[in-house]
Amino acid sequence: MPRVKPYMSLSHPFTSLVLFCLLAGCAIKEGPDSAQTTDNLFDQEPSAAHHKEPSAAHKEPSTQDSNVVQTNLWQRMRDGFRLSHETDRKRVMDELKWYVNHPEYVERVTKRAAPHLHYIIEELEKRGLPLEFALLPIVESAYDPFAYSHSRAAGLWQFIPGTARVYGLKIDWWYDGRRDVRASTTAAIDYLEYLHNMLGEDWLLALAAYNAGQGNVLSSIRASKLPADEVNFWSLKVFRETYTYVPRLLAISELINHPDRYHMTLPDVANKPYWEVVETMGQLDLNKAAELADVSSKEIYLLNAGFNQWATHPDGPHELIIPVGKADVFRERVSELPPTERLAWQRHKVSYGESLGTIANKYRTTVDTIRSANNLRGNLIRAGESLMIPAASPDADYAMSQSSRLATKQQTLETRYGVEPIIYIVKPGDSFWEIAHKFDVGMRELAKWNGMGTTGLLHPGTELKIFKKTNNTNNTQTKAQPVGPRANQVRKLNYRVRKGESLSLIASKFNISVQSIKSWNDALNVKNYIHPGDQLTLYVDVTRLIN
Repeated sequence: MPRVKPYMSLSHPFTSLVLFCLLAGCAIKEGPDSAQTTDNLFDQEPSAAHHKEPSAAHKEPSTQDSNVVQTNLWQRMRDGFRLSHETDRKRVMDELKWYVNHPEYVERVTKRAAPHLHYIIEELEKRGLPLEFALLPIVESAYDPFAYSHSRAAGLWQFIPGTARVYGLKIDWWYDGRRDVRASTTAAIDYLEYLHNMLGEDWLLALAAYNAGQGNVLSSIRASKLPADEVNFWSLKVFRETYTYVPRLLAISELINHPDRYHMTLPDVANKPYWEVVETMGQLDLNKAAELADVSSKEIYLLNAGFNQWATHPDGPHELIIPVGKADVFRERVSELPPTERLAWQRHKVSYGESLGTIANKYRTTVDTIRSANNLRGNLIRAGESLMIPAASPDADYAMSQSSRLATKQQTLETRYGVEPIIYIVKPGDSFWEIAHKFDVGMRELAKWNGMGTTGLLHPGTELKIFKKTNNTNNTQTKAQPVGPRANQVRKLNYRVRKGESLSLIASKFNISVQSIKSWNDALNVKNYIHPGDQLTLYVDVTRLIN
């Protein structure tokens, strides 16, 4: 994607003040806590002399073997390292100890990063940024494109909605640019470059501002009352999260720079693209895309994590990220694909009382999409007429299909409730009310557990799953493990209640129900009210959040 220009000049003092008020930092979704164990690599505590302030000068890019084309991507990254990793500082060493003592974590996040590293390194090189920043998504999101934080930050680079929109990231029902690796990387580089220029061309201060928000860093600078030439990250009092955030990036950079020194083995990553961008020539079902490319639906969705729904955005851009080795066959097949096979279609007969809105919700599409597909000028429909609905393939191995979404939901419920569901076979004459009363559960809950509405018809022989909570008070601490290609869409959040918030407001913010919040937090069933500062456990589908 082309570089997104900020909406206004960033050099004007008033602009800086406006952005100072508007922009918030990107929150850490996942990463190591403070070091808890040590090994013999770190037995020697740094002496007091090692804690003197470093020179403000940055490390220059390496010129060694500048004409040699690297075949190893890690070495290419090392050649572009420009920051001092400050290993004489205890804060950096504490984070480094954590990484060294958790090699399985390093292995997991570096393997997760591998498909995107080449692209991100190339973009950083084009703009002249230190290549340590290719590791920033490890600190921000553990290189999980579906990472989502309590502050509503999303994607590899963890943009909150406000900052995302300032830097040109589109967020709507079909698509979230914060999870698009190309769009979000461009935005992250734009933002880091702006912060670097605004904060005296100090990359560590820029990193601190990326995390905490530029306003908070500027406030810390003012509070320090230090001369401008003495201001640096290490001299400032910052938020606890930011206190470890910058050292954490320096620590993982040091580890990547000297893996042998720390007895760490990195996965082999070739210095070549893993994927390329291919035109789809129109909207395309993602499961169909996987079929055309001869790859799994899971891989297509992970590479194209910006899409919230089962298909690409109807308004474009009409393109997908496809593994390099599959791109040519995908191009050939998609060019020959008849328009009628680009999307799966279902015929829906309108029932009395239905609206375009209720039908759109049923098939998880939009009113505009249904109108366009059926050449409707307005919202008026009549009972008995048929509509063609573009929808996820009902028989596809793809988690956006209705059956797979229901399986994902029920697997998640089984994990949270800590017990296998009761299986009930519907008998003639049964109703939701009678079944709910029989098992002492809510009628709405029963319907929701089974992907149905309370007014829907129950057919004899239908299998219903009923979830009843056990007395195990720790079951909400187990992370839900959804199934299927979109298993990464549900995230557990530890949310701190803020002043003025109610359960309904929090439920609305994260597109969940009040009843769900209560079911995940046993204490609410006792006191039924919340206070500022209370901690809530929430389970959020990140593909259903557009603000």
